[in-house]
Amino acid sequence: MGIVLKKSHKFFILFLIAILYSCNSNIEFTEYKTMQDSSWKSQEKISFIFDVSDTIQPKNLFINIRNNYNYPFSNLYVITELKAPNGDKVIDTLQYAMTDAKGNFLGDGFADVIENKLFYKEQIKFAKGGEYQFNIRHAMRKNGQVNPISNLEGIQDIGFSIENNN
Repeated sequence: MGIVLKKSHKFFILFLIAILYSCNSNIEFTEYKTMQDSSWKSQEKISFIFDVSDTIQPKNLFINIRNNYNYPFSNLYVITELKAPNGDKVIDTLQYAMTDAKGNFLGDGFADVIENKLFYKEQIKFAKGGEYQFNIRHAMRKNGQVNPISNLEGIQDIGFSIENNN
């Protein structure tokens, strides 16, 4: 015995599918890496490999961080590297705010996971098509210390995404 849907129900279901698809149609690439024990090791370089075919339309690149309430800092320092198919590299040291002035975590979340979508590059046009690599590692240190924090607690996932700039 099958389920028979009225014409209006079929339309509604198709409408929902179209809405859900259109919400994410700007995303060209997205990938996450899960940190073991919600801890990002100081020498752990996280890598994402992606292909670029469109060198005309500008793109927005994002670093996506999922943290929990064990994250002990109000900011996050990272060192990034974007490697082009011809071997050219762009290396940046970046700082992102993770909490407001009162210590409340920024970003969106539910339960104990907070998702931060952080701008990396805005309206970038890739010079060449081909395989690119994005690398990121944390550069967090305690005040007055030279050595990086060996295990940055509270970082659950690190992601990278590319979106069309419409």
